[in-house]
Amino acid sequence: MTNAAWVFPGQGSQSVGMGRDLYDNVKSARSIFEQADKALGISISRLCFEGPEDELRQTINAQPALLTTAFACLEATREIAGVKLPSPAFVAGHSLGEYTALAVAGVFDFTTAVRLARERGRLMHEAGQKQAGAMAAILGLDEAKVAEVCRQTDTVMANINCPGQIVISGPAGNVTRAMEMATAAGASRTVPLQVSGAFHSPLMQPAVEGMTQYLDATTFNNPSIPVIGNTTAEPMTTAEAVKTELRYQLTSPIQWQRSIEYMAGKGVTTFIEIGPGRVLTGLIRRINRDAKTINIGDLEAIKNLGNS
Repeated sequence: MTNAAWVFPGQGSQSVGMGRDLYDNVKSARSIFEQADKALGISISRLCFEGPEDELRQTINAQPALLTTAFACLEATREIAGVKLPSPAFVAGHSLGEYTALAVAGVFDFTTAVRLARERGRLMHEAGQKQAGAMAAILGLDEAKVAEVCRQTDTVMANINCPGQIVISGPAGNVTRAMEMATAAGASRTVPLQVSGAFHSPLMQPAVEGMTQYLDATTFNNPSIPVIGNTTAEPMTTAEAVKTELRYQLTSPIQWQRSIEYMAGKGVTTFIEIGPGRVLTGLIRRINRDAKTINIGDLEAIKNLGNS
């Protein structure tokens, strides 16, 4: 059995210019961006390459843009001579990245994935407009202390990322109060996140209803590679399990730390982050110091992989 896992980033990893070098130099990557533009009826590629940043950062755009760029990275890696990625024992993605992982595992094709990502982003943004929500990273507090802060402020843990980094979510005023309480409880830092709503909290319930309609209208295959579910930190092996996960994921915490611990416990020693940025690589190193991490976010990284 292979000892590698492929992981895919979520919202927050986007940056203007991402994927441009792949589009300009690798035929298969260019094809991915062209497919995305056609599927969405907008030039998501132009938004990736040129921005503007505030437009790219919008949830409705960031999600399909990230999925497209991550997929382009993977296709470019497969095309470039001399580069061979180890086959994954598992795939996983952080929040939106889960859709990339599911497409890689053959649950649905790329164009379906990018349409779902756009719809998910739209519904999450609309849910955020209905009820003002916020998110903040709490650094330097353990899970039990953050859970107590959340209990007292009517907020929730949205992303359990790694030891000492938990993102909370909820009504905007409550999150501000929770940040103050976390600081009083010994947090080293609290960082408000630039998002348009309280993602992975009960305030996303309106998005669940809309997303359920889209998921029910989509044909799902059983994953060809076990996909570690964000909400369970366990493998999903059936189409039905995936549908349940994608509905539940919008209002539930992302169990990233437990997902990495599960894969490491099953013998994974190498984690390959495919897509823009290095967010997941940083988290994985804090979860498991013994893990080997590889980043594939641009053409240079892919070529270095071939030379190593």
